[in-house]
Amino acid sequence: MPSRSSARLAALTVAAVCSAASAVVLTSPAHADSVRVHDIQGTTRISPFAGQKVTDVPGIVTATRTYGSSKGFWIQDAAPDDNPATSEGVFVFTSSTPKVAVGDSVTVTGTVSEYVPGGTSSGNQSVTEITKPAITTVSTGNAVPAPAVVDRHSVPGAYAPAGDTAAAGSVNGLPLDPSKYALDYYESLEGMNVQVADARVVTATDPYSELWVTVKPWEHRNRRGGTVYGSYDSQNTGRLQIQSLGSTAGFPKANVGDTLEGTTTGPLDFNQFGGYTLVASELGTLKSGGLQRETTRKQSDRELAVATYNVENLDPSDATFDKHASSIVHNLQSPDIVSLEEIQDDNGAKDDGTVGAGATVNKLIDAIVAAGGPKYDWRSIDPVNDQDGGEPGGNIRQVFLFNPERVSFVDRAGGDSTTAVGVTKVHGKAQLTASPGRIDPANAAWANSRKPLAGEFVFRGKTVFVIANHLNSKGGDQALTSQYQPPVRSSEVQRHAQATAVNAFVKDILAVQKNADVIALGDMNDFEFSGTAEILEGDGALWSAIKSLPKSERYTYDYQGNQQVLDQILISPAIRRGCDFEYDSVHVNAEFNDQISDHDPQVLRFRP
Repeated sequence: MPSRSSARLAALTVAAVCSAASAVVLTSPAHADSVRVHDIQGTTRISPFAGQKVTDVPGIVTATRTYGSSKGFWIQDAAPDDNPATSEGVFVFTSSTPKVAVGDSVTVTGTVSEYVPGGTSSGNQSVTEITKPAITTVSTGNAVPAPAVVDRHSVPGAYAPAGDTAAAGSVNGLPLDPSKYALDYYESLEGMNVQVADARVVTATDPYSELWVTVKPWEHRNRRGGTVYGSYDSQNTGRLQIQSLGSTAGFPKANVGDTLEGTTTGPLDFNQFGGYTLVASELGTLKSGGLQRETTRKQSDRELAVATYNVENLDPSDATFDKHASSIVHNLQSPDIVSLEEIQDDNGAKDDGTVGAGATVNKLIDAIVAAGGPKYDWRSIDPVNDQDGGEPGGNIRQVFLFNPERVSFVDRAGGDSTTAVGVTKVHGKAQLTASPGRIDPANAAWANSRKPLAGEFVFRGKTVFVIANHLNSKGGDQALTSQYQPPVRSSEVQRHAQATAVNAFVKDILAVQKNADVIALGDMNDFEFSGTAEILEGDGALWSAIKSLPKSERYTYDYQGNQQVLDQILISPAIRRGCDFEYDSVHVNAEFNDQISDHDPQVLRFRP
């Protein structure tokens, strides 16, 4: 998924601020010698004065930003108009440390610009700013306008209007309706001082000192304190990103379910790593919700336990091996088969042609033994150098770990990075032509992406086919806060082609043996309700077992305040019909600020 960084946010502004206005469709009112902030903000997302000079705009300084390259300050009009659609606040971009202080009454002369965080190609909404300012201080020590209270009563239930089809789906030119749409409501407060109170954390503090809260306590809440994203029409309107306007040294290390007690106050900004963001000059006090990491139950002697776990670019230089091992042994209870995603080659991101991952995998296996787990064996296929995407030079791939005391692997020669595995019929049963083998590696669907790894296992005399996947990521998709509504999910094109290939391979197995036990699992990089999942499940060949859980418990990942499914274990009809399977999303990472991976592992237990 796209990364998030307040440090990078600060670095974004300078390069784009001068060019952003020219990339937005502008209106051209008569030159204004003196206007108010609400005139500049206007009743749509684009200022009616964009690209023009404004003179002596009055306001009270509500906050200053003195770090990074996005230096400046926010002003707010002390005499607001009576139109709820027009914001009374605006950011003044100075490029150097501002020489004003909170409480100063100032007038600002400068050029109105529409800055698009991430650039216009990102599809993001723009931020209205005054640039190249000349500032006059009228008086000091004035009271700052009272913050607008953002809570469950003020934020509408609908997320965003449908974009204008005549403007390629953009909402930029639509009149704001802050009483009807959450994105319109937040836009109507852009640049203003806002406040949330006693807000529950729904995404843990990340490495860039950012967290997410909800102002709607019961909006799609789950039992562990998060907010679940259950469909493309339930974007969760109460989510809001929190950053610190000052030093991040004391920023709270929050987990999901914690609370920022009291009030958190600051200007409402917009950035490319989350959209509308309360940049806090005053932070609430962190109260722990006491969230603990989950432990699944141990499989019985007759149950086969199969897990998937994205270990996030693991290479021998990492310091997380002991923690990953502990999670596998204690939290996952030593599954019989573990599909690992994002195992890197033996020198990580160094791009020198190395593709082998023996050192990486064996270091993890040794750590598992040291943690009291079994001595796993493993199988994988090295990728062609720099052909499978991921971190450049890292050569990530899927790896099967298996406990040879519980399950055996059927080794069948012929599998390599470029040879497609097939299915044959032997004594009336399906059999892979190579084990391990890769599915259709020459298919354009796998360009610069991980190829699925297929393996044949035997448990208590029964054959089980396992396909380890890591499908194309969501990188490049437009954000939920995009100016285009609904946002475009461009990454689906390749992912759908990949899902089609996996589904076709499963059908090849089932065509030979309709009662075959087949599991396709891994980081599918898409939701259980998505088109990708529908294609994987096509014609009943597979079924996503996470759908056996209550909707409030369906999540493996936590992104921008939305708990969602990215990792899945899909099962063939024979496993589903048996009704003796059990599925568990084991929450050990995604909800915690000290996570060792951004994904939670999944476990399926069943009797072949």
